[in-house]
Amino acid sequence: QVHVEESGGGLVQAGDSLRISCAASGDTTIRYTMAWFRQSPGQEREFVASSYWSGGAEIYADSVKGRFTLSRDFGENAMYLQMNNLEPDDTAVYYCGVQMFNGRDVRYPSSMDYWGKGTLVTVSS
Repeated sequence: QVHVEESGGGLVQAGDSLRISCAASGDTTIRYTMAWFRQSPGQEREFVASSYWSGGAEIYADSVKGRFTLSRDFGENAMYLQMNNLEPDDTAVYYCGVQMFNGRDVRYPSSMDYWGKGTLVTVSS
């Protein structure tokens, strides 16, 4: 069992920056594939960015490329999302997902095995 917890959300203005964090408990000798998703009211949960357990280049949704940067602390099974030049359309609950080597496409919410409860990011215009 893996416990996942997000933190760092808040209210910012358009153009501001914010950094959110995710911590995954469990065996720190195991590297997880982790991903950020977000969900706005009335919308489906959508992919934002991901990082594979093996390292390598992160994957980003087109809507956040060039503005968001994902980073990892593999030793702590922690993940961060630096969000720059935020836009009102970025307003959503941001969720951290953890995948346990199931090989599924990380861009789909159904591919994640564990979720946190989310952290709310609100961007005012």
